[in-house]
Amino acid sequence: MFFGEYQHTMDSKGRVIMPSKFREGLGDTFIITKGLDECLFVYSLSEWERIEHKLKELPLNKKDARAFMRFFFAGASQCEVDKQGRVLIPQNLREYASLKKDLMIIGVSTRVEIWSLDKWQKYVDDTDVSFEEIAENLENLEI
Repeated sequence: MFFGEYQHTMDSKGRVIMPSKFREGLGDTFIITKGLDECLFVYSLSEWERIEHKLKELPLNKKDARAFMRFFFAGASQCEVDKQGRVLIPQNLREYASLKKDLMIIGVSTRVEIWSLDKWQKYVDDTDVSFEEIAENLENLEI
């Protein structure tokens, strides 16, 4: 399980140190793909296989299902941690998430998310006011 938030910097080559607590759960090789809300999703190989299996069940005759699968899988890249604990984020993914230098890496249960620090702060500012409303709406899920 992943949780917490860690501010990191990305070097000029697109490498970032993955927090050690996250590296333990992700392993040496993992998948980074385009996520929602203009961030990147990071999955362990076992979680990626679980999600892949579920997505294969989507009906191919549904346009939204095909579009989501294309978006999700085409943006995916298998990445490895180097000896310094860094991971190279591919250029296309850096561009998608507008990653420059300052990043926020957060744990979200079964995945890790990588955000531009600016976008993360804006997201938090925009949703912080409505957090209580969101919590009330989740009441029906018995959380």
